[in-house]
Amino acid sequence: MNKTVVINVVGLAPRLLGEHTPALAALARRGRMVSIRPMIPAVTCAVQTTYLTGAPPAAHGIVGNGWYFRDECEVRFWRQSNRLVQCPSIWDRARAAAPGCTAANLFWWYNMYSGADFTVTPRPMYPADGRKIPDIYAKPAVLRARLQQKLGRFPLFKFWGPGTSIVSSRWIADAAMAVDGWHDPTLTLIYLPHLDYCLQRVGPRDASVGRDLEEIDAVVADLVAYYESRGARLIVLSEYGIVPVDLPVHINRHLRTRDWIAIREERGRELLDAGECEAFAVSDHQVAHIYVRRASLRDEVRKFVAGLPGVARVLDGGGKRLHGLDHPRSGDLVALAEANAWFTYYYWLEDARAPDFARTVDIHRKPGYDPAELFLDPADPLVKARIGLALLKKKLGFRYLMEAIPLDATLVRGSHGTLTAPEDSPVLIANGPDLASGDALDATAVHDVILKSLVG
Repeated sequence: MNKTVVINVVGLAPRLLGEHTPALAALARRGRMVSIRPMIPAVTCAVQTTYLTGAPPAAHGIVGNGWYFRDECEVRFWRQSNRLVQCPSIWDRARAAAPGCTAANLFWWYNMYSGADFTVTPRPMYPADGRKIPDIYAKPAVLRARLQQKLGRFPLFKFWGPGTSIVSSRWIADAAMAVDGWHDPTLTLIYLPHLDYCLQRVGPRDASVGRDLEEIDAVVADLVAYYESRGARLIVLSEYGIVPVDLPVHINRHLRTRDWIAIREERGRELLDAGECEAFAVSDHQVAHIYVRRASLRDEVRKFVAGLPGVARVLDGGGKRLHGLDHPRSGDLVALAEANAWFTYYYWLEDARAPDFARTVDIHRKPGYDPAELFLDPADPLVKARIGLALLKKKLGFRYLMEAIPLDATLVRGSHGTLTAPEDSPVLIANGPDLASGDALDATAVHDVILKSLVG
């Protein structure tokens, strides 16, 4: 067995490698760098699961960061149980070839209740008074206290939301090195999200990205130095590249104009009533799964959505099969955005009727992905004062609502999810030139590269 470490620098693409990334560039020069052909959907949960199983979403079942659970008539995002994955993972195959192989998963998704030996993932506490308290889930359970005693409480509000920063990626990197020092796993998976969030905020061409690249490069440099001193084989990769966007597509609002969306009113606010909808979309960056209640309506919905500005194409059964997305969890149709567009989850027609969670960071209640959670509302001059008042209520033990997130989707400047040009595609960099051959490999082949590193 060969000790192997996989460092996931989310959003890294060939275009971004250069003067601001000396450590990554040096690793590429003395090892090997290849492009990874983008898959659909090129979103976190689907891509990570493909990398770890070697299978497309049609086989492993992770069709996005979330989907419509048809049996419960609910949209659910960012689930954590590994039992949702319907294929064996790489640690299962590695153990079959080398029974002594152990695995540590630091923040890759579907982390809970997996076959990995050591796992760490965000798991906030939600007391009955409405607070959200940063915390982690870990296996073995003692690892939770041990890591937070050593590194401090996991910086959840630096991991996602308007306050996100390099602090969270640094914490994850330090946690990985601590776990390695305590347990010396054969395989370690490390997730570094910092670049991903910066690029969604300002886009990949903004000059400010240079600083963010330098910050993540410094974290990678420390990891490379540490793990190479431990004799490890290193694989640095990304899940997708991020492209500039300037056109949000409010797909559910369009569907609502045809009376296909059902709404339930609560206290003057509107909630999507998915189980009663004739057709609705689960938006996930540049991909939208469209669930159509009646088969007889599918062709009409397909033609309508295909004609919307910002929609590149709509996949039906044949299209889903072509892209490895023909799984029961997928939408009956799957819309793909144009390169400069992305899909919002918004379904209300007046902002005053938006649900109360729309203006908060609430990744589990929103029926779609919301990158506006990366911003404070620039239209609200009192937004910081409102945050201060909410934090005071939190400190005093009162219920509070942290309404600070804008409803202006035009603020978002970067997205991902569909096929990209080679310079914007994900990459794989290995410190061993023998691990990958050719100029590019399929996403499903990343699994084989990792397995080859582990067991030959």
